[in-house]
Amino acid sequence: MRLLLVEDDAMIGEAVLQVLRAEHYAVDWVRDGVMADAALKTEAYDLVLLDLGLPRRDGLDVLRALRARRASVPVLIATARDAVGDRIAGLDAGADDYVVKPYDIDELLARIRALLRRSAGRGEPVFEHKGVRLNPATREATLQGQPVLLSAREWAVLEALLVRPGAVLSRAQLEEKLFSWKDDISSNAVEVYIHGVRKKLGNELIQTVRGLGYVVPKE
Repeated sequence: MRLLLVEDDAMIGEAVLQVLRAEHYAVDWVRDGVMADAALKTEAYDLVLLDLGLPRRDGLDVLRALRARRASVPVLIATARDAVGDRIAGLDAGADDYVVKPYDIDELLARIRALLRRSAGRGEPVFEHKGVRLNPATREATLQGQPVLLSAREWAVLEALLVRPGAVLSRAQLEEKLFSWKDDISSNAVEVYIHGVRKKLGNELIQTVRGLGYVVPKE
């Protein structure tokens, strides 16, 4: 899953960036409202973690512009503005959730997982499909009850496909979910990670749709 982190405080941003990457998320980090708006216009994200007190353009204005474009990406506001009126303004502007700094990082991660589930139309916290089980909270994967060790990118490509079984994702769409701006992407990177998943979980789990991409079949 690919996230946009919008945070102008260097210390907070660096800490959150490292935590999110450790949780296997691909993360782009911008430090002001103008850059955030530009990123949201040009890139596809699964979730936005948005501060409000930003240089050059306020976070609330960025959020309103995002929703004016009818973008449905989940937005989690993380800010020092703790007044009830600020929370109401943020939620009414289109935020999906709101946390106040300083926040507990484990709670933040749990809120991110909940928003990602909701945006995918899922209620259950664990992926289960044809004997494969992925637990995003613990990053544990099992096959027929037996633990399987997946690399961060193998996990990410499988999670992206398991979110909506039956939906075909192209290589470009998978690259968008797997890599941030600073990552070097080889021409066959997606194929390499899918090969790794198939080797560990079986060739039938992820199928190739010739000319279109990859899919985890519903049945």
